[in-house]
Amino acid sequence: MTEASPSEPVAARAFDQGQIDRVAEAPIADATEVSEAKAPAKAAERAEAAESVSAAGLTEEPVLLVLGDSLSAAYGLPLDQGWVNLLQARINERGLPHRVVDAAISGDTVAGGLSRLPALLVEHQPEIVLIELGANDGLRGFPPSKIEDDLVTLVEQAQAANAQVVLIGLRLPPNYGPAYTERFQQLFATAAERTGVALVPRLLAGVAEDFALMQADGLHPTAEAQPMILETVWSVLAPLLGHTD
Repeated sequence: MTEASPSEPVAARAFDQGQIDRVAEAPIADATEVSEAKAPAKAAERAEAAESVSAAGLTEEPVLLVLGDSLSAAYGLPLDQGWVNLLQARINERGLPHRVVDAAISGDTVAGGLSRLPALLVEHQPEIVLIELGANDGLRGFPPSKIEDDLVTLVEQAQAANAQVVLIGLRLPPNYGPAYTERFQQLFATAAERTGVALVPRLLAGVAEDFALMQADGLHPTAEAQPMILETVWSVLAPLLGHTD
């Protein structure tokens, strides 16, 4: 459950990543429409980044693939300020060889990930896959057991391609009721147990509770929050990279 004040209107609270793409009362299509409007600019930025990597001669280095939604797509921020880009900078600073591929799309769902991952695995042949999906499924009220099973399928697809996996946990706002929100949050731990993969329990830990670290929409983290998100992910990812801080 979020620590936002119970007296505040639900739509005004800075919820955890379960509400990353829209307030619960908003039409499901709104975030997708916004993200599609911004997609060309984001695609151009990513193309430039890919060209820079290629020019640096890193195309043969092991790939770390991020499959996610708006939290991993630098929603509302310049792409270079997002935690995924900061992850590449951290890897470079540590002298590690990995190249990060950001395959996150704002508004994406687990079903979207299932449709996209096979081609991404063939194209990039990643050594490690980070999966940050499921919040939009939860906002639509899908059965947690279905979300869990689909996440397990995603993980198994990556494992079948000889990739190590980190599953990233998310959290829904409290207006979905305690039974559903608690079961939703637990499904990530259960999916990680079923597949034997590493788990980041809660991506926005220490961020969603602080209004100063959220954008004006109250839903997406600010640029100042991105290093904190990176640290949350790094604590679980670093051992898989063969590095400890």
